[in-house]
Amino acid sequence: MSFTSAVPGAWLSEQDCDLDAFRALVEQSTDLAGFPYATSVERNVLVYDSDGLRKSVAGGERREVQAELARAFADGPGIVVLQGAFPDASVVDRTTDVFDALIAEQLASGAGAGDHFAKPGANDRVWNALEKAALYDPEAFADYYANDILALVSAAWLGPGYQITSQVNVVNPGGAAQTVHRDYHLGFLSNEAAAGYPAHVHRLSPVLTLQGAVAHCDMPVESGPTMYLPHSQKYEPGYLAWRLPAFRAYFEAHHIQLPLAKGDAAFFNPALFHAAGTNRTTDVRRMANLLQVSSAFGRAMETVDREAVSNAVFPVLLKRKSEGAGEEWLDTVVAACAEGYPFPTNLDSDPPLDGLAPPSQAAVVRRAVREEWTPEALREELRAGTERRES
Repeated sequence: MSFTSAVPGAWLSEQDCDLDAFRALVEQSTDLAGFPYATSVERNVLVYDSDGLRKSVAGGERREVQAELARAFADGPGIVVLQGAFPDASVVDRTTDVFDALIAEQLASGAGAGDHFAKPGANDRVWNALEKAALYDPEAFADYYANDILALVSAAWLGPGYQITSQVNVVNPGGAAQTVHRDYHLGFLSNEAAAGYPAHVHRLSPVLTLQGAVAHCDMPVESGPTMYLPHSQKYEPGYLAWRLPAFRAYFEAHHIQLPLAKGDAAFFNPALFHAAGTNRTTDVRRMANLLQVSSAFGRAMETVDREAVSNAVFPVLLKRKSEGAGEEWLDTVVAACAEGYPFPTNLDSDPPLDGLAPPSQAAVVRRAVREEWTPEALREELRAGTERRES
């Protein structure tokens, strides 16, 4: 992954943040010729037609497509828009209904969800929406997370074994913009704390996470879709720069926004400078499912009871298998349900048996689907596996 480093040393500080060097990066143009699978460049952002990507993958070009997406996140603009990621609007609408029900339950209970980088209470936020949606409506969950484009782009950046978490964000009419920021991991630390990590960790942090958003309604620019600064992910001291007044002012003056249609998705490098925009409409509840996809080698931001999610969705997997769902479809849903990485674990009680690692939770669920276990059998094995991993 290439970065422009403000200092050749092993540590970074706010003194290394040079606005002129930053400008030189973010004011470059995105060259469409360098990304042959993209259909256009809009305001320096690469735009892809999801059906076109599906055809390329079906034609044996999966690795080539994924290599281009990874290059877009690392050395390109850092952001891609995937038009028509969800071609069936009913899948999105059904999941929207689930999210609305979860929001209603949350409001009725008097619970406040808070928000990141925005005033708490102004908008509607559902934390750990992945687990809550799976338990509320496993059928809708399975249809939604079986999406091949989500799997394609997640694996392109993170490889196999990725972990999905989800937070629903509804910016209501009049909802104010977030402040510019970078995302998890280092993006959630104070500048003092971030400066405590050596420069190579600043380079590592972006490759542990992929940020995404699925539009659950049409999002014209006046509704405040996310503001982005293409190419800003390449600025190495950016985790220390985004809070500085000069960099914030530059972002406010130069960010871009793109409208999205329901079913479109945007994915971006977590180091990209970005912020949700102000909803200036009077009638658009701008709903997005914010996806944070984490590397198997990192840890997700949220604690998800993946044992409960897997048990809830397993009967749906058996049903869809009996109806002819393919292995790839089933595996993609399992990837959203179960833990794909076997560590950390207690190696005394959970030792490797057929290699260097014990089976992951996802491997157990895939075996259960393949061998058509009963839900009770899977529940018992997942519970036993959890107990083996505990110290």
